[in-house]
Amino acid sequence: MNVLIINASPRKKGITSTLLHEIKTSISPKHCISEIVRIQALNIKPCTGCLKCRPDKACILPRDDGHILSDKIRESDILIVGSPVFWGNMPGTLKIFFDRNVPLFEYCEAKPINYIPKPQLKGKKAILIVSGGSPYPFNLLPSQSRGTIRSLKTVLKSGGIKIVFVLNVPDTYNFEKKKDIYLKKVKKLAAKIQNL
Repeated sequence: MNVLIINASPRKKGITSTLLHEIKTSISPKHCISEIVRIQALNIKPCTGCLKCRPDKACILPRDDGHILSDKIRESDILIVGSPVFWGNMPGTLKIFFDRNVPLFEYCEAKPINYIPKPQLKGKKAILIVSGGSPYPFNLLPSQSRGTIRSLKTVLKSGGIKIVFVLNVPDTYNFEKKKDIYLKKVKKLAAKIQNL
C-alpha cells in the first residue's frame, strides 16, 4: 500500500509537521510505503486559467513540482493531508497545487454547457489532519478549522476520494499540554492504515 503524506504547513517543526512526522514513523514499513511531501519546499507555478488542461490533460505549464506531486497522488492508495488553518482555509501553497491540477481530481469540460464533472480518483482514501489556534468550540466555526476541513473535503471528494478520518486539533497555542494525547491518536491512526 502506498501512503502519500502532504504537509501544507510552512513550519518544519510546527504542530502539523510534528503530527505528520509521528504518523509516518508509526506506519508499518512491512505493509505500507510512505512518503512526506512538504508543499512549502516545492516549486509550483500558479495556474494561469488558460483551461488547456480541460477536460483531462496535464497542465501545459513547463514541468515543475506540481506535475510531479500530481503523479505521486495518482500512484498513492491513501492520501494524508495535514494543514494548518489560514483564514478558515488551507495555506495558499496547497491551494496553488490544487488549482493547477483540477483534471487530476475530476474530468470536466471547459464549456459550461457540457459541464458534468466525473471523479478521477475513485478507490483512494484520505485522512485529514487540521490544526488551528482557536480553542474548542470556536474551532468549529466556518472561519476556523471547519472552513479548512470543508475546503479540503471539497477538493478531495470532487476526485471521488473517500475521507475516512478527520483529526481536528484545536487550541494549538496550548498544544504542549495535550501533545501526548494527539501523538497517541496519530499512532493509533497509523496502526489502522494498513486495514483501510
